Amino acid sequence: MKVAVITDQHFGARKGSQVFHNYFLDFYNEVFFPTLKKLKIKTIIDMGDTFDNRRGIDFWALDWAKKNYYDRLAEMGIEVHTIIGNHTSYYKNTNTINSIELLLSQYKNVKVYPNPQEVNIGGRDILFLPWINKENEEESFECIKKTDCKCAMGHLELRGFRVNRSVVMEHGLESKLFEKFERVFSGHYHTRSTNGTVYYLGNPYEIYWNDVNDDRGFHILDTDTLETTAVNNPFQIYKHIYYEDTPRQTFNFSNYRNKIVKVIVRKKSNEKEFEKFIDKLLSVNVHDLKVVENFEMIEGEDIQIEESENTISILSKYIEESEGDFDKSNLKRLINEIYNEACEIA
Repeated sequence: MKVAVITDQHFGARKGSQVFHNYFLDFYNEVFFPTLKKLKIKTIIDMGDTFDNRRGIDFWALDWAKKNYYDRLAEMGIEVHTIIGNHTSYYKNTNTINSIELLLSQYKNVKVYPNPQEVNIGGRDILFLPWINKENEEESFECIKKTDCKCAMGHLELRGFRVNRSVVMEHGLESKLFEKFERVFSGHYHTRSTNGTVYYLGNPYEIYWNDVNDDRGFHILDTDTLETTAVNNPFQIYKHIYYEDTPRQTFNFSNYRNKIVKVIVRKKSNEKEFEKFIDKLLSVNVHDLKVVENFEMIEGEDIQIEESENTISILSKYIEESEGDFDKSNLKRLINEIYNEACEIA
């Protein structure tokens, strides 16, 4: 049996931004729902963080999620198995109060898993593992130890995997805890990565600059073989332009309409021509525009930076190459959290 697996949809992201949700909708209208219909998928496994903010949601964004996602799934007769993630659990130490049960109780096709549980999907027994916290930690470890399931799916924080392309998680649970399984699929980290047993499948679309040019989408799982097939999302909201005296007369500005654009200047011989280029770019209604002309580092620093690198990768490199007796991994994690929070405010 083939089922769809999706994770970290973060409905309500960027403070319920309509621009971002219009971008999300391109994925659902042009990729996700057509694939479900084509493959006659009747089961979805959602591995967590369906909603973005664990303490609340913008009402417009909730209405958007119901009309554009849940209502359509209900009409198609598709069953949704939803695992609770850290963003959908109100408290950090328990999954008891969660946004899925509170906001989606009207949908009889949506099943919620706030606690570890073995579930049969298409004849395959799968151990569902929601966000592991103080309350369910002992129960979760006991279930992992006792289960005969060959496959586990959850919202796991494991060390040694990429949070994004620039940051590797250096704390969390050891992946050897899951060595008994043939396959472990997880949400939580938005970048795809694997060690051969554990597979982080990544989220469906770009939300932050960290995500630019990184493969996004969802997966089709064959419950008989446990093989997955990626269905990639071709749509982007973040775009780089590398300006090298680029002639505006032949440049296709229409590709940047409603995008968040960063112009990285490599060569600028004529200031007026550059200004005309920027004016033309603005005229196609980009959502946001930033111009980067140089990377001026603190005096005396000797850190090499690629022009294509994003803020987090630059900061991570700076921390990693700094001298001093401090926990670099913890600082990088903290910087990543602060950066994402700042993006929400911006």
